[in-house]
Amino acid sequence: MSSLYWHTTGEGDRDLVLLHGWGLNAEVWQNIVPRLSPHLRLHLVDLPGFGRSQASGPLSLAAMAQLLLPHLPERAALLGWSLGGLVASQLALTVPQRVSALISVASSPCFTAQESWPGIKPETLESFQQQLSSDFQRTVERFLALQTMGTEHARQDARQLKEVVLSQPMPAVAVLEGGLEILRREDLREALDNLQLPFLRIYGALDGLVPRRIAAALDQRWPQSPSVVMEKAAHAPFISHPEAFCQQVLQFIHAAT
Repeated sequence: MSSLYWHTTGEGDRDLVLLHGWGLNAEVWQNIVPRLSPHLRLHLVDLPGFGRSQASGPLSLAAMAQLLLPHLPERAALLGWSLGGLVASQLALTVPQRVSALISVASSPCFTAQESWPGIKPETLESFQQQLSSDFQRTVERFLALQTMGTEHARQDARQLKEVVLSQPMPAVAVLEGGLEILRREDLREALDNLQLPFLRIYGALDGLVPRRIAAALDQRWPQSPSVVMEKAAHAPFISHPEAFCQQVLQFIHAAT
């Protein structure tokens, strides 16, 4: 348990656990911590194998959630970005009694494109996995560039993501490959159909990894779960539009909890 990086900050009486995406670490939230910490008690986590949580090798989604579970505050809200959205969803499914609300950001219950389901082409994820072994740094940089493509300050946002990656120890190639495998294989759509928790979904209209069509598809499938599509944002709306993003988060948490 001590090998997991878990930092708590903030003044509010509600707990919010922040789970980052593939290849990154908890420093990715630096834009929004000053905006949220006066209102919430924030828990900044490096997922197992990433950043300062280096003791873990590649894990399944269920195993990753189990490692986080002992640290989880009672009745916390969970916010997961991209891969972190899958981890947050798995936690909410595993211990719904411990979770007050769920927020997914630029995430999908099924990242891989399937018949009549938008997503990332399986061959794209397979290509990233293959390239990791041969050109580790370039593959990570390419993935980061995809996350900000199309936004008004795309190069600046991509540079910020790169700085976050370089600010902490780099994950092992096997951990990165394991994360891509989770994105390629996991499908939580049916499991989440019966989730009773307040559940907000935030998307970027320009996201090239999680198409905005997913928002509409899940609006129909999960009418009890509101969605917000941020029109000028891509895969990292909390970096490109931190003020508007935090407003959505705070409104939802205070209404839901």
